[in-house]
Amino acid sequence: MQVLHQPVGWLADHRFGSGVPFRLGVEEELLLVDPKSFALARATERVLGTAPPGPGHVRGEISDGMIELVTDPVHDTLQAAAVLARTRQRVRATGVGLLGTGLHPTAAFGDVVHRDRARYKAIGNDTRGLLRMTPHCGLHVHVGMPDPETAIHACNGMRRWIPLLQALSANSPFWHGRDSGLASARTVIAHSMPRSRSGTPRHFRDYADYVAMVDRICRAADVANYSMIWWDIRPHPRLGTLEVRCLDAQTSLRELAGLVALTHCLVVYEAIAPPPSPSPPPEVVAEASFRALRDGRHARLDLDGSQRSIAEITREALNLSHAVSRDEPYEHLLEHVERIVVDGNGADRQRAAHAIGGMPEVLRAVSIGVPQTDAVSTADSS
Repeated sequence: MQVLHQPVGWLADHRFGSGVPFRLGVEEELLLVDPKSFALARATERVLGTAPPGPGHVRGEISDGMIELVTDPVHDTLQAAAVLARTRQRVRATGVGLLGTGLHPTAAFGDVVHRDRARYKAIGNDTRGLLRMTPHCGLHVHVGMPDPETAIHACNGMRRWIPLLQALSANSPFWHGRDSGLASARTVIAHSMPRSRSGTPRHFRDYADYVAMVDRICRAADVANYSMIWWDIRPHPRLGTLEVRCLDAQTSLRELAGLVALTHCLVVYEAIAPPPSPSPPPEVVAEASFRALRDGRHARLDLDGSQRSIAEITREALNLSHAVSRDEPYEHLLEHVERIVVDGNGADRQRAAHAIGGMPEVLRAVSIGVPQTDAVSTADSS
């Protein structure tokens, strides 16, 4: 099938600067399940048709049994978390259960049904079996950019923070009923997409360099536009944002809010800070990303010539975030990130749940709105 590639000029018709700079938008992907058995539920169309009205948007995704909750642009993370909390309740009011995790811990390999949409058919034909293994769910953070050059500047700076965010947010240690040995098996699936369209992009000289690269990739891949490029971080000209896409979906709203607040602050910092020198090469970022998805908060990363622990890198990130935020509510939200470093992330809690009660307890641990076992719950999951 021949894809009609859009002329490169369309990227010049961007929306950077069309809104308030550094406004925030959040998208979270969640799994729909039977509320008793926690098995995947092919209920996307029903949920879309019956979810009661309210704040936020409920959208379908490529796989039947997934849902995407989306905020409008908001001022800060507190507003975004409040919208997502109410949107989660709206979805649960349709009678389905929700899992907040990067992968369904027990779904069988190949237990995937793609929804009947032209875009999803194109993606399925493009990726073949890569997106037919198991649905995977991420947490995406959009930050409005004042102009295209700032978007590229912030994107370049954020490259060094992607492995840290992957390590802190890791919440998918189990796949197909087995321990993968990884903290974020979701990231492995996300990175299995074509090499040019997944992972962390290279450093760009400027917006023109980005446009030329995107156009070249789209021509080589025979795809229409940059929406078929799934980098862990990408400029989003149509929305006028920088989109950070590297985080696993979260069960706990408190941890979600902490991770979103950290991401928001780091993007703002990198947008206004001098360019990093030197910018880590793609190969070094890729290795750090692998160690982060493998070891989670226990990873040691080398992005600047020295191995450092996640705790040390997180402290640096929090110091920069505190300097940018200067906002008491954000100070409180960033404390949730500190607790992840000390008490564990979603992957740690899933493994702790498994040690107590096997897979049934893991499913309870990642189920949104189901009371958790005290021994494995350290955060509100409502």
